[in-house]
Amino acid sequence: MGTTASAAPQPVSLAPPHESVHGNGMADNRRSLSMNSFQTVSIHNNKAKSIITNKVAPVVITYNCRQEFQIHDDLLKTNYKVGRISDTMPEHYLVQGTYFMIQDVYSKADVLNTTVSYGAPNFRQAKGSYPLYGMGQPSLNGFKQVLQRLQSEGHEDVIFFCVREEPVVFIHLENDFVPYTPRRKENLHENLNGLEKGLTVENLELTIRKELYDFAKLNENVYYVYNDIEHFKDEPQNITITCEEDIHVTEEVYKRPIFTMPSYRYYRLPLPVEGTPLEEEFDAFVDILRENPNLLLTRDKSRPLPALVFSCQVGVGRTNLAMILGTLVMHHLKGTPVIHRADEAGGSVQKPLFQIIQTLISKLPKGQQVLEEVDSAIDLCAEMHDIKEAIYENKKKLEGIGEDYQIQQGSSTKQYFLQRTLQSLERYFYLIAFNSYLHDQYPLAFASNFSQWMCSNPWMYRLLACMNLSELSAPADLVTKGARVLVANEFLAPDVLSTVKEMKVANFRRVPKMSVYGMAQPTSERPQVRC
Repeated sequence: MGTTASAAPQPVSLAPPHESVHGNGMADNRRSLSMNSFQTVSIHNNKAKSIITNKVAPVVITYNCRQEFQIHDDLLKTNYKVGRISDTMPEHYLVQGTYFMIQDVYSKADVLNTTVSYGAPNFRQAKGSYPLYGMGQPSLNGFKQVLQRLQSEGHEDVIFFCVREEPVVFIHLENDFVPYTPRRKENLHENLNGLEKGLTVENLELTIRKELYDFAKLNENVYYVYNDIEHFKDEPQNITITCEEDIHVTEEVYKRPIFTMPSYRYYRLPLPVEGTPLEEEFDAFVDILRENPNLLLTRDKSRPLPALVFSCQVGVGRTNLAMILGTLVMHHLKGTPVIHRADEAGGSVQKPLFQIIQTLISKLPKGQQVLEEVDSAIDLCAEMHDIKEAIYENKKKLEGIGEDYQIQQGSSTKQYFLQRTLQSLERYFYLIAFNSYLHDQYPLAFASNFSQWMCSNPWMYRLLACMNLSELSAPADLVTKGARVLVANEFLAPDVLSTVKEMKVANFRRVPKMSVYGMAQPTSERPQVRC
């Protein structure tokens, strides 16, 4: 077996099943190991006399060399799944048994061409004088370049927000650490969004790093990743992973500057790719405001405001939303700048408000001011994406659809654009509500969370429940063209109480000893009510 052991006592202890096994670097929580092999080892006083490693696997030699167990690498392979993107490509191990590792940002995603000059794709500052920045996903060296740029502009106090909800790992390539994300074979352009409840993205990144290291060990320190998922030229790419330090998780990359920049802070604030953030995600943002005295109304006004930097994958949707939240905060700290959007757009006519927004601002204190501040924040951050304009664009596409057709299983074109319109409108609604919350709670140093404040205004939920008013204004020709059908009302109101025959109306009943009655929708035949 190529190992030696001494019968003399050795000061080495055997880790219990849930801890790491020392020797060849095998670490915590390896699912593929048979835990029974650890549990059946009989060791006096819980101490092994020697744990010796060789090229094959660790050897555990127990008291007086009476028992010896060896875990071979073949056991590791049994529960790992392999796959390939196409028949012409090599087969290799899959992350979490399902996913391929894809280079995170495609070069064409950098619309603003800022990767070389600034270090990150689509890097920009919000219009006006606020120290607000947005960008796509940088590499480790690119992130260092971004911070150097901010420091050269006089920003020593920097708060960085990663608003990604999907796992990202940074793999050592040449002199840099490049971001990669796990994706399904069915859609190599889509990241892992909507993680299971209770599963944090940080823990998932650690698990992925552990798996990648294990996979590389089983294949002579080599693993396969993909850089070009458009043409698959020279794919997959071989990368060398010799230790876990060749892979960084997001926190390791973004917390690194803390050692050289005392005023630097990092937060992960996961936001959804589509739709509106959960109220608990707004609460998380408020908690960050509470933690930073320089973002409160009681701040030292002689000090400059901290630079707020937001980053997602390509720096568009989620980054744009986060920048708007940051702009609203700056509004309350420094005042609202005056913006003449109509002048910038060549005197364009302002679009009418949706009914739900009109009702919302009519009920909110200072509703019109709150709305104008949100519109101003949207305008300041609209270089890459305009949240408000997206509502009208989706609505226009919805109204322009003639004959409906299926675009994917269980979904039609109209359903798709209706959903997109409602999602954009709901996001706009919540931005207005959040700004009203800031007006109410900023002077109180956020005595209540946003979710608590929303619960104290339940009428907002009733408004949201009635957000889709599309059918109330549907034209009559939808029926004549066959896009809608008329259904008999009785079909929707089954006569559970069997009162139609006697009373001429379904489900007729009376509250005992009281002149209070209930019934379904009657027909033209008058109900036979007996008082």
